[in-house]
Amino acid sequence: MSKKVLIINPWIHDFAAYDFWIKPLGLLYLGGLLRQNGHEVHFIDCLDPFHPAMHKIISKPPKRHSSGNGKFFRQIIPTPDPLKMFSRNYCRYGILPEIFREDLKKQQDVDIILITSMMTYWYPGVFEVIKIIKEVMPQIPLVLGGKYASLCYDHAVKFSGADFIIAGAGEKQILQLFQKLFDEKPLFMPEESNLDSYPYPAFDLINKIEQLPLITSRGCPYRCSYCSTHIFNDQFRQRDPVKVVDEIEYWQKKTGVENFSFYDDALLVNPQEMIIPLLNELKRRNLSCRFHCPNGLHLREINEELSELLYISGFKTIRFGFETSDLSRQIQTGGKVKNEELYNAVNHLKNAGYKTGGVGIYLLCGMPGQKAREVDDSIKFVHKCGAKPVLAEYSPIPYTEMWNEAVSSSPFDIQNEPLYHNNSLLPCCNDDFNFDDYKELKNKLNLI
Repeated sequence: MSKKVLIINPWIHDFAAYDFWIKPLGLLYLGGLLRQNGHEVHFIDCLDPFHPAMHKIISKPPKRHSSGNGKFFRQIIPTPDPLKMFSRNYCRYGILPEIFREDLKKQQDVDIILITSMMTYWYPGVFEVIKIIKEVMPQIPLVLGGKYASLCYDHAVKFSGADFIIAGAGEKQILQLFQKLFDEKPLFMPEESNLDSYPYPAFDLINKIEQLPLITSRGCPYRCSYCSTHIFNDQFRQRDPVKVVDEIEYWQKKTGVENFSFYDDALLVNPQEMIIPLLNELKRRNLSCRFHCPNGLHLREINEELSELLYISGFKTIRFGFETSDLSRQIQTGGKVKNEELYNAVNHLKNAGYKTGGVGIYLLCGMPGQKAREVDDSIKFVHKCGAKPVLAEYSPIPYTEMWNEAVSSSPFDIQNEPLYHNNSLLPCCNDDFNFDDYKELKNKLNLI
């Protein structure tokens, strides 16, 4: 018997937040899967920058860009006690709570509610959503999944108020839970080893589509010490590139969308099997798209052919994970890329037509034991290569290889309080890398 399911993307509570092509892709994949199993799915997006009720009461809506990124609605709220030592405005990003309540009241007949979670330190926004749901519809079973729920499972069980917590990939676990709660045997179960067997995400539930996220793979062949990808995916799996283009064409014809963002950790890995045939197929079908890669691509695979293909295929926002120019730390963190590979890659990209400002290179700052001099040297090296250095403040993530080192080096209780994972705190700062050093480096970047 069909169930009515409500899926919710919660607020972000933080000192700062910006929509770099953010969409709750995992949650919308679950929505597509539940539909395939005969259920009715509804969606409330607390981050929706186009919510009609907000536009009726806000005279100046958040600024959005044609490429699909931009600002969220924002309200200043009390700073949580553990963060009160920081004299910055703490905000709720998204729609107003009273509007969320009204949206909830329209869903009184739902059978189950699924909530996702993103950054571990954004859990207060998740908790606020759960609290309101429990007030408005206390009888409805409430399931929490996503990154916070997976990485801080015990914390979520103890404090979130959710009835069920799902850690890790949710598709199989959700269908098992439906069987347990409603005696609903799955009508359809995707093959875990075949990513193309999964139904498309329920993107049609999005209020206004500016851009859509895509994945061509799950997992990553690298095991970088600061990254959690391997925690969610024990193996690296790639889709059929032609079927990825099928999906792009489907959504473009259905919605008219031209901007797509790739969420892959390893989009460029095995380029002859994935990205090159994908781009050639896009060209063959004469699909006009603009692509954005905010997550940080792997540099190692960039050569002359791939650079030219990326440029002519409309890859507008390209970011690469480099992390540091320090050889010993490159080896220590996973050996993903070498200095020479960055230099060669940037040359290829610029020869293909990219400008300096269009090639963003992420540099991790604030890692355990890291000195300001290392970050400064990395900035200079990236600049010398002809690319744009982009500072990415380190956030300690449970279960990563670097986690224990972060716990022992952080002045904060990151083990018991996820709020201290917030990268804007520089959670692992030290005498050789403090806030003054960080500000000085940021000022240098602004002058480049």
